[in-house]
Amino acid sequence: MPRKVDYGFRYEDDNYDVYEDYDYDYADDYDYEEEENGIAPVTKAKQEASRTGVWRCPICTYDNENSMSACDICGVLRNPLVKVNNKGDTAAAAAFKFDAPSPDDLVSNGLRSVKSKSKDSRGRGTNFLVESELAANGLVSSSTSVTRERHNGVEENDSTSGSGNKPETFNTRMDTESLPSKSGKARSIIERKTESISQYIPEKWMTPNNKDDGLSQLNLAIVGHVDSGKSTLSGRMLHLLGRISQKEMHKYEKEAKQQGKGSFAFAWALDESAEERERGITMTVGVAFFTSRKYHVVLLDSPGHRDFVPNMISGATQADAAILVVDASMGSFEAGIDAIGGQTREHAQLIRSFGVDQIIIVVNKMDVVEYSKERFDVIKQKLGTFLRSCGFKDSSILWIPASAMENQNLVANPSEARLSWFKGPSLLDAIDSLQLPERDYSKPLLMPICDVIKSQSQGQVTACGKLESGAIRTGSKVLVMPSGITATARSLERDSQLCNIARAGDNVTVNLQGIEGNQVTAGGVICHPDYPVQVTNRLQLKILVLDISTPIVMGSQLEFHIHHAKEAARIVKILSLLDPKTGNTTKKSPRCLLAKQNAIVEVVLQGPVCVEEYSSCRALGRVFLRSSGRTIALGIVTQVIKREE
Repeated sequence: MPRKVDYGFRYEDDNYDVYEDYDYDYADDYDYEEEENGIAPVTKAKQEASRTGVWRCPICTYDNENSMSACDICGVLRNPLVKVNNKGDTAAAAAFKFDAPSPDDLVSNGLRSVKSKSKDSRGRGTNFLVESELAANGLVSSSTSVTRERHNGVEENDSTSGSGNKPETFNTRMDTESLPSKSGKARSIIERKTESISQYIPEKWMTPNNKDDGLSQLNLAIVGHVDSGKSTLSGRMLHLLGRISQKEMHKYEKEAKQQGKGSFAFAWALDESAEERERGITMTVGVAFFTSRKYHVVLLDSPGHRDFVPNMISGATQADAAILVVDASMGSFEAGIDAIGGQTREHAQLIRSFGVDQIIIVVNKMDVVEYSKERFDVIKQKLGTFLRSCGFKDSSILWIPASAMENQNLVANPSEARLSWFKGPSLLDAIDSLQLPERDYSKPLLMPICDVIKSQSQGQVTACGKLESGAIRTGSKVLVMPSGITATARSLERDSQLCNIARAGDNVTVNLQGIEGNQVTAGGVICHPDYPVQVTNRLQLKILVLDISTPIVMGSQLEFHIHHAKEAARIVKILSLLDPKTGNTTKKSPRCLLAKQNAIVEVVLQGPVCVEEYSSCRALGRVFLRSSGRTIALGIVTQVIKREE
């Protein structure tokens, strides 16, 4: 059975606009006697929450546990950003409304790469692309496990780009500091090793050999516009490959028919929650496994609705390759590629910025258009133009016409005579033709935590995620950040099976021993005890601004996404504009950023995150900036600045 994972928060359009001031008080909850006496009114909801150990959402009035940092129902943050006193900054913090780029604009203007003259950890020259991973020549866990502690406000020392104070950066792997844990106990003091990661020597067992299992693990994200048939396609594939039994399939069909949704039976194999089934859409990332002739495939079924793009970002960031599903029916494809609200467009940009350069385009629901070759060619021409503008090469794009409902061209060549014009591979053969990206076995262990499962009865804590570098085995000592607590890997699971060793690229479940549940959070990182990941709330970024209608200025309040972590953020400095071709500085301290500009900015986050510079770890150095329900900029971390207290 597939493993369902909730990678983030839920959003509704009406509750997604501005973080500026969410602390609304309802009239019925005011104590007017106190207000008349000159005492600041306190809502009864807050008084009740303080008594019962819960906090009430000011938007939907749902009572959440104190450990929750966002509402479990509507996703509103518990602690909004502090207001900016400066009048100019306050005005700049207004909500944005952005337009997604059109294909013609992207072709003419281009999401060009921004090259940076630097070297990677092996000393080789590296061309950073704020869209080789991000542009044209070429960016948490179940709701019950979101327990990150947030500060009451974002602090900043410098609010103007003209400040003469140079930010203090990390010169060693970790400064000596004592951090308070969520349980109230003082965390142990950790000292970052001064030696470089390049001096790290992996043990022999960390490198795979010919005696190991011949099948490698491939992490495959399923993305696309809402109602394009992603979950139905995934469920049908799992059923055909024997991962879902006939008995289970019969159960799904019966339940779907009882609710008048018989065509959703295959989708229900991954959409397991009552709310997902009632609404008929995927809301969280479903994780399932199957085996092809060449790979152990981890299937990441991502939500397509625009309200759940943050969940898609957090889940699909683990992908090695992607399947972009588009609806062939008239009007549906056009809605997905539309410049306003089209998730085919936004998902393609995000997948490319994750570092994914191999993509399979499944033109689904071909049965609706009578398997028309003309319709397939029109979609291929329009979407192909846009994908090339995002940085995908024609040689890395595979086009597959298919019908998930009628089982055409999924695991075998099509039997439908009207599809005889297609001479290419089936979807399963196309998956086997993908190439694995290079794995970092020679670097220390790094595993961003995407989900945490806590068993109170057994007293166990389990963390799920993809190993970005290094290796781990049963009995290994690991460091859990940002808590700074050392734990032991009691057992490992890969593809839902127990294993002794997991290496870079594997999607694993780690059962931890010697650590409390509140010390392991989604968005954290499991790392080597001698090489802890950096933790900070102030970063310097190199970003590419997407199509926006309102400029980005100092004081702009945004959502900051990095691997499986999400924090409210504010732009505190706009350092320079960059030439999109050469990467050289064209203007220092600009007043604002416009659409399709490349820039260096400095941001302050409401809470600390685990992060590394892009040059040392790509997975922990890619960032996404969002506002008003849209992705407005993609970027990479160029400098980790000393954490503000």
